[in-house]
Amino acid sequence: MEIKILGSGCSSCNDLLKRTEQAVKELGVEASFEKITDMMQIMSFGVMKTPALVVNGKVKASGRVPSVEDIKNLLK
Repeated sequence: MEIKILGSGCSSCNDLLKRTEQAVKELGVEASFEKITDMMQIMSFGVMKTPALVVNGKVKASGRVPSVEDIKNLLK
């Protein structure tokens, strides 16, 4: 699974990364993580609000930091 966290590096972006790492750990799946801070790359996903969670090239959440449980549901 390929996971990208899109955002400027703000505290919300960091929270999203931590929660996503926790969700992956709890699910017991393998995933690679990438943080993307470049605005042109972020806009290429069609994201207008950050932080955003992208899983295997698809935007799963944008403009909010979902709970660990919500992230687990998005990853399934």
